[in-house]
Amino acid sequence: MDVTPHPVYLGVFIGFVILMLVVGILIARRTKTGEDFLLAGRNLTTPLLLATTLATLVGTGSSLGAVGFGYENGWAGALYGIGGATGVLLLMLLFAGVRKHGFMTYSEEVSFYYGADRKVKGLVAVVLLLASVGWLGAHIMGGSIYLTYLTGIDIDLAKVIVALGFGIYTVVGGYLAVVITDAIQGTLLFLGFTGLAVLAVVTLGGFSGLDAASGEEAMGFLGLEAMGTLPAVSFAAVIAVGVLATPSFRQRIYSARNTQVVRRSFLWVAGLFAAFAVMPALVGMAAYSLNPDLASPDMAFPYLATEVFPLAVGAFLLVAGLSATMSSGDSDAVTAVTILLRDVVQMVTGRMPKKEKMVLYSRVSLVCVLVLALAGALIADTVIGYITTMISTILAGLFVASVLGRFWSRSTWQGGMAAIVAGSATSLIVQANATWSEFWGSPVFPSLAVATAACVLVSLITPRSQVSEQEALDQLAAERAQIDVGTTVRADAP
Repeated sequence: MDVTPHPVYLGVFIGFVILMLVVGILIARRTKTGEDFLLAGRNLTTPLLLATTLATLVGTGSSLGAVGFGYENGWAGALYGIGGATGVLLLMLLFAGVRKHGFMTYSEEVSFYYGADRKVKGLVAVVLLLASVGWLGAHIMGGSIYLTYLTGIDIDLAKVIVALGFGIYTVVGGYLAVVITDAIQGTLLFLGFTGLAVLAVVTLGGFSGLDAASGEEAMGFLGLEAMGTLPAVSFAAVIAVGVLATPSFRQRIYSARNTQVVRRSFLWVAGLFAAFAVMPALVGMAAYSLNPDLASPDMAFPYLATEVFPLAVGAFLLVAGLSATMSSGDSDAVTAVTILLRDVVQMVTGRMPKKEKMVLYSRVSLVCVLVLALAGALIADTVIGYITTMISTILAGLFVASVLGRFWSRSTWQGGMAAIVAGSATSLIVQANATWSEFWGSPVFPSLAVATAACVLVSLITPRSQVSEQEALDQLAAERAQIDVGTTVRADAP
């Protein structure tokens, strides 16, 4: 079935962007330092932290990836939400306490576990910068899919419009603008998804009318019979690892007022996202039941929004869907800039940026990051496949390095770097073998296993670090103080 483009949708999107820009301009008045721009002054309260984290989770992966997965695999679409909720819960249990150290970036945190070793920080910074730009490109691509489908404009033009859409208010207002707009977008997301799921089921005459591309097997518990238990568990696990090792979620920890705020917020987010998990599956199955011949599963959400329901409902659902990509993209953009200015600049030049110019540097860097991500999006085609592949290839080994570095005192910087390299290599090897890929579903479990073994073995044959935790913290704090972020006073507010 061909879509019927309507100019109203483009007007609604432009109006929504203007509203977000107004928010960014109002917030920009409060942005005085680099810490204000990149970390919202390290003063996020529980409601704001909850809203921004939840909005990012219910982002491109849910609205396009999980819905499309539900279109093809039925109730297995809920695995995305289950994996995400598990990841947030584990992030709270394992890493909420690092807020007290006043870290600014995930690469800085990982280096702390290895004696503030600059080689580790440099490697992790480069990996995370590339990953963040890659995530950002995926969100631009996801938003452009919506916009093209709904308005009929050229896909490349749509990518430029979407990048400008969330780029403008982010460049103007910084991370606090991201958080405030995420709160607005997150509300629209939940209302939109819930409304769409309810309306779709009612249109079908009840749950009995639901179906999926995988057939009757997909209608069983979590679609396990259709997917296979191991591939299903692997899919949920790769989403959990993505949350645990994606730098934008760590940025939330560093930006919170204190550790207690992190714990409360993440606990709420885990519960809400777990409850939300069934929504993408419902929407995907409803779309298949109404039209099993969509050109791509990614079209399931916009198809229901525009072809099944009236124009006014479709316009609201358009904003909800685009909010999903924007609420994910803006946080990844700021995270990439934070890593660039805090870690990559120091690695390349040997010194930190001047603190009195941090806001200017941040805005210029944001523009550069957005242009780079847009360039990648202009040559890319898929969303969910890229997400799962990147997590296994880039983030699995990094997750192992951070966990063992934090909880195993015998780990060494050589072991941490071995974990990162081994995890990536294993993922690439598994993906290159069609039989192994089919068996595992995702390379995440082999990547985690080999990365763990590499870290343990290399650590045991290399000397222990002679740098104490306090010495490492002091070194990192001294570096941050040069750009007016992460000082001892601001480490963990009461």
